[in-house]
Amino acid sequence: MPVSSNLYYSLYDDGGEETPPLVLLHGAGGTHLYWPPEVRRLHGYRVYALDLPGHGKSGASEGQQTIGDFAKHVLLWLESVHLPRAVLVGHSMGSAVALALAIHHPEHVLGLGLISAGARLRVHPELLENAANPTNFYKVVEMMVSFSFSPKTPPRLVELACKRMAETRQSVLLGDLLACNSFDVMDRLASIRHLTLVICGADDQLTPLRYAQYLANSIPAAQLNVIPNAGHMVMLEQPRVVADALLSFLREVTFHPGEGF
Repeated sequence: MPVSSNLYYSLYDDGGEETPPLVLLHGAGGTHLYWPPEVRRLHGYRVYALDLPGHGKSGASEGQQTIGDFAKHVLLWLESVHLPRAVLVGHSMGSAVALALAIHHPEHVLGLGLISAGARLRVHPELLENAANPTNFYKVVEMMVSFSFSPKTPPRLVELACKRMAETRQSVLLGDLLACNSFDVMDRLASIRHLTLVICGADDQLTPLRYAQYLANSIPAAQLNVIPNAGHMVMLEQPRVVADALLSFLREVTFHPGEGF
């Protein structure tokens, strides 16, 4: 897997210059592997999936404690791989990074995919308190994972997600939660002019349907897709459905060949 600007990423290139490049931004405690193969390998597209600072194979770098700082690293990465503009698709915390870039650096954004997202991402005080204590790290992971899946999700998938999140450093996960907790762009959504797809699992407990509805109602060019039998980890629970929704959305994104390089 290549590295650029201190961030590791995977690249699936099946699009050449004819379709818009897609950048996937994972959520708190995640890595690029939180995007299933169905989403990381969209037929006809170039798909980049990052490990954000401090996460996965970018773990040698420090984590961050604000969404703005995460956004700065993504901007540097975009420049380093010669991607002046891209469709940004984020999950949870990653969606906050995508929103921040669309608001503050719209010239780098072709379109937005907001999955399990919110204009504000408050974290329960008990979760923050436990995350700050290294001895409670596994309790925090178990709490987060327990609220992340639909009751209909196979237990093996839940176990695998718990194992992956437990590989995150305690300080990095704490930084993620602090970044989410301070994120609030509720009064900035109307300024976003990009075509936007909002995806929400019908059983999402962490960023419930009302969060997605608020985004879809507040962003002028947004559309909402509610996916049944899925929770906060909708892209892992219903990977083919999410991939198909993204493919349909990407066909609507305006792109002039050559501008993504």
